[in-house]
Amino acid sequence: MNKRISLMAAAAMCAASLLAGSAIKAPAFLKPGDKIAIITPASAIDTAQVDTGYNVLKRWGFNPVKGKYALERLSTGFAGTIEQRKADLLWALRDPSVKAILCSRGGYGSVHLLCEIPLEEFAKHPKWIIGYSDITALHSAQVRAGNMSIHANMAGPLGYGGGNDTTCRALHNLLLGKMPSYRIPAHKYNHAGTARGILVGGNMSVYGGLAESDYDFLTRDFLKSHDVVLFIEDVGERYDSVDRMLHLLKIRGVLSHIKGLIVGKFTEYNAVKGYDDMYDMIHRYIADLDIPVCYDFPAGHIGHQNFPMIEGCPVTLNVAADGVTLNFDISGKQK
Repeated sequence: MNKRISLMAAAAMCAASLLAGSAIKAPAFLKPGDKIAIITPASAIDTAQVDTGYNVLKRWGFNPVKGKYALERLSTGFAGTIEQRKADLLWALRDPSVKAILCSRGGYGSVHLLCEIPLEEFAKHPKWIIGYSDITALHSAQVRAGNMSIHANMAGPLGYGGGNDTTCRALHNLLLGKMPSYRIPAHKYNHAGTARGILVGGNMSVYGGLAESDYDFLTRDFLKSHDVVLFIEDVGERYDSVDRMLHLLKIRGVLSHIKGLIVGKFTEYNAVKGYDDMYDMIHRYIADLDIPVCYDFPAGHIGHQNFPMIEGCPVTLNVAADGVTLNFDISGKQK
């Protein structure tokens, strides 16, 4: 028992040493011909969607390789057992010939792998992990391990426009090392100002489920060590669920510490009497926050409006009367 306690304490100390005030680094960018692993760490996906992503990566000049269990499907809806999904993720991380990892879809189940894979494993093998929705859990782990990660379209949505629409081109350019810079129209609920910090965020219900764990990029210690610009999005959540998640962020002290807020796409929810839409509800909730806030940012569960966001990257968010700009600076230094 004492030995077990010592091992647990050592693991906790190692995790803390990885995180406390450490710089978040960009994995190596890719070049034509590099291998990209396609894995399915959460819910199962059909072959056609995986093939869509595979073919786009080929057209971009990369060498896509499907994980051994990428097309597995259990009766429970998961893409294989936890051991199978874990095996594919560890293969993709540990194989030195694999330069990036494209998740085929989200759904639910990535958190199963976090229970099996310590942060040190992500830290030892820094690679770009690409995905959104449930893949937010892996992004959070990546950032806590000191690696940047890419919130962006997965296998199926990569096929929109033949992989040549603006969101896909932005991802392709990013993988080759070209930093994105976005400008979007003004929104009536925006709150003007300029914020600088490390960008983290994604699917609210997913990162909310990691609260105060070793894999959570919104812990008190992390917020004390880094200025943070947070972005939020979700799909199929009721108003009261989003309200509850906002309360969780408030109770944990997150909302009072962030330097800026980016409200992305909220989709597939039912209207509630008394609110114009989900943005109206969020606007009322955070009305007292004295930070720059922008609404309707094109990131979320709409493939052609899900522009790549670099988790863990220093950004400058400028919210003005005539529009919003978001600039990424991989060489920037943030607190």
